[in-house]
Amino acid sequence: MKKSVLFIACLFTFLPLTLSGCANGNDPVLPEEPSASGAAEEEAEAAAASERESMQMYETLTYEYEMKELYARRDGKQIYGLLYIPQDAGEKMPAVIFSHGFGGNHQVGAQYAEALAQKGYVVYCFDFCGGSPGSRSDGSTLEMSVFTEQADLEAVIRMMQGQEFVDNDNIFLMGTSMGGAVSAITAAAHEEEIRGEILLYPAFVMVDDAKRRFDSVEDIPDSYHHMWMTVGRVFAENLLDYDIYEAISAYKKDVLLIHGDADGIVPLSYSEKAVEAYDSARLEVLPGAGHGFSGGDARQAIDWTLEYLNTHKE
Repeated sequence: MKKSVLFIACLFTFLPLTLSGCANGNDPVLPEEPSASGAAEEEAEAAAASERESMQMYETLTYEYEMKELYARRDGKQIYGLLYIPQDAGEKMPAVIFSHGFGGNHQVGAQYAEALAQKGYVVYCFDFCGGSPGSRSDGSTLEMSVFTEQADLEAVIRMMQGQEFVDNDNIFLMGTSMGGAVSAITAAAHEEEIRGEILLYPAFVMVDDAKRRFDSVEDIPDSYHHMWMTVGRVFAENLLDYDIYEAISAYKKDVLLIHGDADGIVPLSYSEKAVEAYDSARLEVLPGAGHGFSGGDARQAIDWTLEYLNTHKE
């Protein structure tokens, strides 16, 4: 009986010392079991550390790339473009198709293509048919509209899908101004084929511009001067009864929009309205930026673009 009492006393006396010496003074100290909440915190911190390490490796990893001219075809017309191909980045690589804005050409996308190719993305920058007087693709500016440009982009998508080094499950569309609007309506029409889209100051204003200028189709001349070049009747006639926001809303995947709050050609409000039209869209605003990005604004747009691409590719 006394032995039992002594044993119990020994147990309760030394229990706070985590069983370090009641039975054997040489026994090791046992670590405390982590609580459920503590284990979750440790797991979250480990995951965060792993993500930080991956991002650091991603930020420092760069690839050499080669450039080559490549044509697509649409209705007997040749579409000229430059393909940026990362070297040693894998047998199948994600791809970005860059669409320039009104009156531009493939060179508009050069700063973006170079940065993305260095991070392992195949990039194709091309000239729309009739997209500008200096376009290297076939066609006249008098024949060009948002819908002919959609057909051009669809031809380019098919061409890119045929490249052996392109991962067809990871094709993204990227465009500036009118090219952004064209990318948006094209992605909506081909949602299964397009993994995501990046729209830089997209010109969703085109419909309102046409309606402000012309009361009816009959008022549209065969040709007229718009901004800095001459366009044809086809440019405006199909916009007067077109709901561009309804068209783009068919795209249900994530969308990234980047817009300057000092844009005097396409006001920021048009991208804000697009965010409401999409099921899932993120709008990044560049303070003081106008219609077109350079310097620090371009670098920030590239950073946001790479972040989006890196988190949305499969």
